[in-house]
Amino acid sequence: MITPAEIQTKEFTKGVRGYKEDEVDSFLDLVTLDMDKLLQENALLKDNIRALNAEVERYKGTEGKIYDTLESAKALMKEVSVSAEKRADIVLKNAELDAERIQREAEDSVERIKEDAVQMARRWEQFKQRYRNLLQNELERFDNLSSDFLVDSEVPGIAADAPEEPVPVVTTKTVKRSTEK
Repeated sequence: MITPAEIQTKEFTKGVRGYKEDEVDSFLDLVTLDMDKLLQENALLKDNIRALNAEVERYKGTEGKIYDTLESAKALMKEVSVSAEKRADIVLKNAELDAERIQREAEDSVERIKEDAVQMARRWEQFKQRYRNLLQNELERFDNLSSDFLVDSEVPGIAADAPEEPVPVVTTKTVKRSTEK
């Protein structure tokens, strides 16, 4: 490639009807300046291309890293999702097991309470029956004692066949009334 210095130093031979030397020199000066500018611009553009190519290469390396990072993030999110689902399943199963256990305990408790209620009702009936029997036995004993007592006693003025005088019964109401007065 021709350089601006070669253009400036180029010597032309003179012919009979040649070009005017001043016009050729002036034109060569313009061509030299333009060629110099073009070469500088070309060098600048080459530097820009090199810088841009280096940046593209850097971005290509970064692109691979970003792609790898995205793939890792996707895989991690999938693992987190699977783990969360497993944890949710475990929590749900534990809750179901706890609910079943609580329900069984409640049912057992209800059964025990029912059994206790039945047993208490039986015991109450037994108590009532025993108490009734005791009272009846005591009444019979009392009747037997009083008839034996009246027949055997020889208290002057009281006949065994004589009707009894009613005995006043004192109740708490009677006592209260008497204390109120």
